[in-house]
Amino acid sequence: MNLLLTASGLRNETLRDALRDMLGRPFGSANVVFVPTASVAEPGDHGWFVADMNRLHGLGWREFDVLELNGLPRQMVLDRLLNADVIYVEGGNQYHLARSITGNGLSDGFLEALESRVYVGVSAGSMIFSRNLTGHSADVIGDTTDLHALGATSVEPPFGLFDWYLKPHLYSPNFPERDDAWADRVVARADFPIYFIDDETAVRVRDGKVDVISEGRWRFHP
Repeated sequence: MNLLLTASGLRNETLRDALRDMLGRPFGSANVVFVPTASVAEPGDHGWFVADMNRLHGLGWREFDVLELNGLPRQMVLDRLLNADVIYVEGGNQYHLARSITGNGLSDGFLEALESRVYVGVSAGSMIFSRNLTGHSADVIGDTTDLHALGATSVEPPFGLFDWYLKPHLYSPNFPERDDAWADRVVARADFPIYFIDDETAVRVRDGKVDVISEGRWRFHP
């Protein structure tokens, strides 16, 4: 399983090179499927979404598919995932994304697709693999507003692959409150490992090994 878990997508050459290496061939000979599901539950201006989709599209794929996880037959969704070489899951509301996967019975099929494909997560798309994606972690991190916006107080992790939790956008100008003091307060409350990554960083999971690739800054608290 090959996962490139970013905060803000393929924003720099280091991250793009990492994806090329994981894919093992040029982007022009590969299919990508872009999953916007998490973004639709995020209110406000979506210029960030358009910019990231355009940046991804500009890499020159053989086929650029767009796949919404809700409202389509389960097998159609899985077939579209299987047609891709790279599964790119956009940011937004991580709880809506997780509930879309579990609620549509996609968890097992999604994991099966990932056995032979590269996954790129953006923000929410990077957060859904932790077994600590729960109502408890929402309280610890301070994300309960995003969960309650869905009319929910709990969430089931769709995959539960890792005990560590990933929190994106450290030091981001779009989230000015996410500085070292904020991260220190979260760590003081947390009873699980956390990666904090900025917008130029990714956590890479490759054949069971976890490392960090970055042109920016990040923190890990075991």
